Amino acid sequence: MWNPDAIMENLYLSYEQKRLAQMREESADQTRERLKQGLANSLQIGLMTKDELSPVLLERVERKDHIQERIEFGTVSGFRVPAYVLIPKGKKERSAAVLALHGHGYGSRQISGMHADGTENTGEPDSHGNYALELVKRGFIVMVPEIIGFGDRRLAEELKDGKVGNSSCQALASHLLLYGISLAGLRVQEAQRAIDYLLTREDVEGDSVGCFGFSGGALIASYAAALDERVKATVLCAFPNTFKGSIMHLRHCIDNYLPGALAYAELPDLMGLIAPRSLFIASGRQDRIFPVATTEVAIEQLKGEYTRAGAAERLGFHLYEGKHEVNGSQAYPWLVEAMSKELSGN
Repeated sequence: MWNPDAIMENLYLSYEQKRLAQMREESADQTRERLKQGLANSLQIGLMTKDELSPVLLERVERKDHIQERIEFGTVSGFRVPAYVLIPKGKKERSAAVLALHGHGYGSRQISGMHADGTENTGEPDSHGNYALELVKRGFIVMVPEIIGFGDRRLAEELKDGKVGNSSCQALASHLLLYGISLAGLRVQEAQRAIDYLLTREDVEGDSVGCFGFSGGALIASYAAALDERVKATVLCAFPNTFKGSIMHLRHCIDNYLPGALAYAELPDLMGLIAPRSLFIASGRQDRIFPVATTEVAIEQLKGEYTRAGAAERLGFHLYEGKHEVNGSQAYPWLVEAMSKELSGN
């Protein structure tokens, strides 16, 4: 009788009722502005001091079908970020750029065709699907930053004994909360600085970018795209859902939780802030982490948002047979078309 389950369920329902009541009292524009401000507050946007980019080229390697640069750049509060920039080989004109954000695993190398030690991986791709490689093959300049807490950006304790694939999410998130900073907020701000860097490159066409995120990388992509209108086309893979159906239903990594979010929004409300800009959702029907039933709930709500914004044709989705994994068979051509339309002004 002392289990808190029923009270927690009632708490969710009471917050849901409050949100719906407030939305009924507002215009669509007022709701949108309130949600954007709420998201910015939850992410503590502006709390951390923005640094100079001061990019440094660390290496430049010729691969079979692309050039691979390794750079580092400044973001906020003294953090420096290593990143790969993949450039189509032999392309002389400027190219559209895509920010590729990896999920939980061994970091930026995992989606860039490399093993954890940086050696080239010529075998079959894992669940991450090497989507940075797939995107550069389609003519994009692709930037793959090392998200803090993974790969080379783990805390020293996680780097001991040659461990591969673990993360520093728990420790980083816990410690940052003591300063009033969320790990998601830091990651979103670093993604925005990555966009700042991309748009300084002379080989990048236009003043906007595409974004492709998988799992935890899609969380960052969704919030960054919601707040940063330079992101014109976004692919969210193995993440779109509801909070209740995903991170409140199963035990997830702490980096998924956004302070105060349910006071003003459910997850589909936040993803809806991307409208009327182009959005594609890709998710596996057998994904236990982000279950398809509540992915479909999110898609239905987003259809309504895009219809109201007069942009129904800019929302796409692909529910494929698969688990928590990348399937870009429809997402890759969609992103090519969406960015082509953006750069041509259509």
